[in-house]
Amino acid sequence: MLLTRAMLLLLVVIIMSYAHAAVAGLLDKDGMADWEICAMCHGADGISHMAKFPKLAGQKADYISKQFKDFYWQRRSNDGGQMQAITTEIEMNNLDAVAEYFAQLPIGPAARLGNDVESQQIFVRGKNIFRQVDDDGFSCAGCHDVAMNSHAERNGSISDIDFIEAPILFAQHEAYLIKQLEEFKAGVRNNDSTGRMSLAAEKLDSESIRAVAFYLARKQAKERSN
Repeated sequence: MLLTRAMLLLLVVIIMSYAHAAVAGLLDKDGMADWEICAMCHGADGISHMAKFPKLAGQKADYISKQFKDFYWQRRSNDGGQMQAITTEIEMNNLDAVAEYFAQLPIGPAARLGNDVESQQIFVRGKNIFRQVDDDGFSCAGCHDVAMNSHAERNGSISDIDFIEAPILFAQHEAYLIKQLEEFKAGVRNNDSTGRMSLAAEKLDSESIRAVAFYLARKQAKERSN
């Protein structure tokens, strides 16, 4: 009986292996445009359906390019190295065009904010955390609110490096935001040049991280100026 079960288990493993290979074979990317390869996960409209993949619609082109290069040069990692692998399938000469494609797409709708008292309270708490200025004179909004503006409109409010590296966070997936903040806090992610994100995340406890992510996911972004 044990032998029979072992044989059945082996058969299942073999069948699943062939099935996985068959599915992988269907994902033939030959002839696809570079932006289409990215769209397989991030969506043709830049609005991914899974929180594992960030929404790219309306994101700053400079930021997209910077993160792509960080994955390519292994300065940033993610679950299983998926992004590191996919960057090798994109022509680096086409990166700016890919980034511009997603940047020009309209930002999608934010998550719905419930009318219940608890949701309203978490939203307000997250908003306050986002806007709070720390002892060094910095705030989340100081970089990420300004990220909605053009280079000219920021009026020197933040440095060039901070401006490029600060993504637009409004209407992003809540679970994705939580994961990134937790990884900055734990030092798992440290690809910001100034190290400011790690310092900021270290000051947040788990409840505060959830609150600010809750707020950002439900805050509708205005149209970004170009």
